[in-house]
Amino acid sequence: MRIRLAVLACAGAALLPGQMHLIEGARIGAHVKFLASDLMEGRGVGARGGQLATGYLAAQFASAGLAPGAEDGSYLQKVPLRMVEMAPGAQLTASAGGKSVTLHWLEDFAGTSHRQESAVALDAEAVFVGHGIRAPEFNWDDYKGVDVRGKVVVMFTNEPPSGDARFFKGRALTYYGRWTYKYEEAARQGAVAALIIHTAPTASYGWPVVRSSNGRPSVQVRRKPDEPALEFAGWVTAEAGGRILALAGKKLDELLKAADSRDFRAAPLGRVRVRARFGFKLADIETHNVVGVVRGSGSTLSNEAVVFSAHWDHLGVGEAVKGDSIYNGAVDNATGCGMLIEMARAWASMQPKPLRSAYFVAVTAEESGLLGSKYFADHPPLAPDQIAANLNFDSYSPYGRVKDTVLTGAERTSFFPLVENVAQRHQLAITPDGRPESGSYFRSDHYSFARLGIPAFSVNMGSPARAQEYAARYHQPSDAFSGDWDFSGMEQFARFGFVLGVEIANLEKIPARVDAR
Repeated sequence: MRIRLAVLACAGAALLPGQMHLIEGARIGAHVKFLASDLMEGRGVGARGGQLATGYLAAQFASAGLAPGAEDGSYLQKVPLRMVEMAPGAQLTASAGGKSVTLHWLEDFAGTSHRQESAVALDAEAVFVGHGIRAPEFNWDDYKGVDVRGKVVVMFTNEPPSGDARFFKGRALTYYGRWTYKYEEAARQGAVAALIIHTAPTASYGWPVVRSSNGRPSVQVRRKPDEPALEFAGWVTAEAGGRILALAGKKLDELLKAADSRDFRAAPLGRVRVRARFGFKLADIETHNVVGVVRGSGSTLSNEAVVFSAHWDHLGVGEAVKGDSIYNGAVDNATGCGMLIEMARAWASMQPKPLRSAYFVAVTAEESGLLGSKYFADHPPLAPDQIAANLNFDSYSPYGRVKDTVLTGAERTSFFPLVENVAQRHQLAITPDGRPESGSYFRSDHYSFARLGIPAFSVNMGSPARAQEYAARYHQPSDAFSGDWDFSGMEQFARFGFVLGVEIANLEKIPARVDAR
């Protein structure tokens, strides 16, 4: 395998220099500046700014020489969603033994309803279910011996800690630790609501991230009538969670320790009941994935494709911070979109074209739970087994070139030797994910493809300059464009991703699928 991949890589490299050098940092920067401008109003899904952004991306794909790639012969793939917005003044109460605690919206809790109805009334017993995980392959079941039908389940973020790769894959977070899984499992178990107790150490991010992401209108794929769904799927702060547990005479730290043991057994929280009446404003919205395609030159392999993706959406207009209410999303992810456009332009200029086709997809609703990429993967313009690979681009440092790369999920693919070869030629050291416990593999759009067995990974910068400075801007209005940014690092990684895609597109065969658990 290594010999064949290396030979193909060297053969493909001879075709690349002219096209690769068409990818320029200045052109990427111009796209980032426009997409992150106040005119785009934070590129909210279903909002005016989001519509402007998709129009711009479609025009850029057309200008770059891409053919329309959506099913209807346009550049815009419709993604049917429903917006669910919590009514103002929401409160949630937990009570037991004549005592009660009242939680206030955004200060103590955040979340949404998955029922997609205008009103929800909760009055149910609370049951503590540890991490809320059923993983038979690891002999783990937090729901064993307990019936949670009609109950409110209370749980912690993440999953049992492990240093053993055979048990929840060691430090690396599995899908079982994701909040999306926890809500899905709670609904399957018949619970009416789920409350995840947030702690920064177990979640790997602070409450402001939960508040900004879950305190705004929720965007969801329109629910089918027979689909199980929670009346409320929410988060509570560690302090608020501790107050609820105290009603049952429990301590947060003690329960967290107990939840990390295989001997843990779920149990009702004394006589604690959770009560709430929530009102919701509902609106059906149509948003779009922007899809362009360049057909391959292979007589049969042109029916297969490499998919390049980057999400165009951000958080729109929201709660003001230091007088600014526009969440511009310059790094997250105007940067990836700018790179996507320029990689597409270079690919369309190639003569001859690579053997496989290439789809360039700017996806919607990533910030709402990877909804746009999931919709594209579930409704692709070609069969899933014809997608040779997905390369995803999300959030790049604007502070120049780096010497290493983190390729989230690449090691799970059968063509990792090729990836190593290309990285070496670009003088990039491949650095392992420094925080595998944060579950980044499941938190970016490549996972929508990987869950279907498609080889997929994100092409990330390693060790970006001033990383901590940007971390403070994540999901904040301060993630805005600056005129002193250095786009040479984005140029570096767009060229790297472009070469990766070309060489995968020219492989004789993609030998295997992937395990995305």
